[in-house]
Amino acid sequence: MTMARTLYDKLWDAHVVAEGADGQTLLYVDRHLLHEVSTPQSFELLREDGLPVHRPATQLAVADHSVPTHDRDQPIADPQAAAQVALLEANCAQFGIEYLALDGPGQGIVHVIGPEQGFTLPGISFVCGDSHSATHGAFGTLAFGIGASECGIVMAAQALWQVKAKRMRVTFTGALQPGVTAKDMALAMIGQIGASGAVGYAIEFAGEAVRALSMEGRMTLCNMAIEAGSRTGLVAPDETTFAYLKGRPRVPQGADWDAALAYWRTLPSDTDASFDTEVTIAADAIAPHVTFGTSPDQVLPVTAAVPQGEAKLAKALAYMDLQPGEAMDGLAIDHAFIGSCTNGRIEDLRAAAAIASRGHVAAGVRALVVPGSGAVKRQAEAEGLDRIFIDAGFEWRDPGCSLCVAMNDDRLPAGARCASTSNRNFEGRQGAGARTHLMSPAMVAAAAIMGRIVDVRTMA
Repeated sequence: MTMARTLYDKLWDAHVVAEGADGQTLLYVDRHLLHEVSTPQSFELLREDGLPVHRPATQLAVADHSVPTHDRDQPIADPQAAAQVALLEANCAQFGIEYLALDGPGQGIVHVIGPEQGFTLPGISFVCGDSHSATHGAFGTLAFGIGASECGIVMAAQALWQVKAKRMRVTFTGALQPGVTAKDMALAMIGQIGASGAVGYAIEFAGEAVRALSMEGRMTLCNMAIEAGSRTGLVAPDETTFAYLKGRPRVPQGADWDAALAYWRTLPSDTDASFDTEVTIAADAIAPHVTFGTSPDQVLPVTAAVPQGEAKLAKALAYMDLQPGEAMDGLAIDHAFIGSCTNGRIEDLRAAAAIASRGHVAAGVRALVVPGSGAVKRQAEAEGLDRIFIDAGFEWRDPGCSLCVAMNDDRLPAGARCASTSNRNFEGRQGAGARTHLMSPAMVAAAAIMGRIVDVRTMA
């Protein structure tokens, strides 16, 4: 009798090479996505040991973290960023790895271009030197972030020692209200279980509200799994997944597609599979969420006020210049950012543009829209979204990580308060001393127009 297994169990079992004596398992790695920040040391390790890349065709590289999002027709002005991008290109050329050039049509954020390129597929194992690699789990992919030295190991050996996680299922019952998105689902979950609530677990997202999400929404949800402590977020592949993938580059074609589809349909968790932990959240009770502190779990419905009487929040509130009891709705902002690997996809830009079309960026607010990839930018421009944003007073940029991380020339000054679609609100994440409030794309667009945080549902 075969034991019932979860999606995570099936993915794990399919990639076991060997079991170690210390509880670790050697896992075969199908694909590795590289970027300019986490791989210089990895390539240097290969050189020091005289090792080639074992299977170059399973590797794909792109620059995103440090790249500028303007004046792409000019040389990169920042010497460090220029050196990082040039080094990635040179390393890829030396070791035979495909590199998506900064001035090419395929460039974008690693976690946006992977699915676009069909490099991300159900049933495979997938790693990248970035913690938000959980994004790719939206396809039923065993995806997780790794360190720089592990990137070198994967390039040389195509395998990695790992410890199997416990299984957590987060079920969203019911349907979302209008104006509430996958970003709100993610923030609500993190607020409920905490920033370390899923440490040691692989999360499978399930339930009616998850099944109703687009692939863009599922990627947003899995992207934020790491903010609850989990390295792996998963959604079982279904017809929505298959429709997104069909016809994309690098995706199996013809008879190979049929064979792949037959395998992918076996991946969902068995109906009688058990999980180590179950979490249930009523999707129809979720309101648009906004972070108020310096950790993603310091989050509230936009209709709520900053908690009172919690001494543990004092440091975060001091950094954010907020007081206990202060309402989130109405809090003035001076920057707005729409982009990142969490919310820089076409669906995110459509949602933000729908709000931006109703007004103009408020006086004193600077607002940036940064598409997640060249493909997203071209699609948005074909739909006229760029004109909506520009006419409303937003800056329309080239693809990159931009204001999600202060590793490029998009940075906020100390004291700036930003409505942001990114994934982390840590101290200094968008610039030393800058204050970040995480929220959905529509919520950021609404805040940019109103000059203050506002419940986007009141603008419907």
